[in-house]
Amino acid sequence: MTGSQLIIFDCDGVLVDSEPLAVLAYERVYERHGMPGVGVDIISQCFGMKQADIIARIKELTGHQYPDHAPDDLWTETKALFTERLEPTAGLPDFLSGLKIDRCVASSSSLERIHHSLDVTRIASHFGDAIFSSSMVRHGKPAPDIFLFAAEKMGADPADCVVIEDSPFGVEGAVAAGMTAIGFTGGSHSYDGHGERLLSSGATVISSSWTGVATELEKLGFRLA
Repeated sequence: MTGSQLIIFDCDGVLVDSEPLAVLAYERVYERHGMPGVGVDIISQCFGMKQADIIARIKELTGHQYPDHAPDDLWTETKALFTERLEPTAGLPDFLSGLKIDRCVASSSSLERIHHSLDVTRIASHFGDAIFSSSMVRHGKPAPDIFLFAAEKMGADPADCVVIEDSPFGVEGAVAAGMTAIGFTGGSHSYDGHGERLLSSGATVISSSWTGVATELEKLGFRLA
């Protein structure tokens, strides 16, 4: 790492412990519209995707077609759950408070959801305007578009970027962008074999804690302080 070093954070499941709440939101909304069975076993296959791709994947897996007349129901339910219960992942505030290096967020979620997540967990000040959504690019993860877009906007070469990701799709996108990926398994949605899936998707290393992430970043030559 010799250029302008940049850490790119995924949001859901990395910065904020949101995935169990997101699963609950999908389950409630689909059941409300007469389509039961959209639980963790289905949604866990969609972690890292943007909402339109998740809805398409749910249809592939279950045959359920999300109703066109209810476009805002998922976000309304998710927002209410996030406002009431969302927390940062364990140890994150301390990690961010000591971080001096350039950083940004690159997420599959909408800008509104990202900003809400960072606001309710009180970590928005660590990122300022350096927040990028897949809605800003043509293809969502596992395509590399969002990561390349973020690096360009932040003035960093992809080779000098490390991406912190919890989903195989995100790791694949980071690797396709020519970046180093650290697989994060510190969210409450992590499962047996999670780390192995991230490694098989191209992550250089995995970590279940932010102290571990800091250690791995230093091994990669990142000057964190």
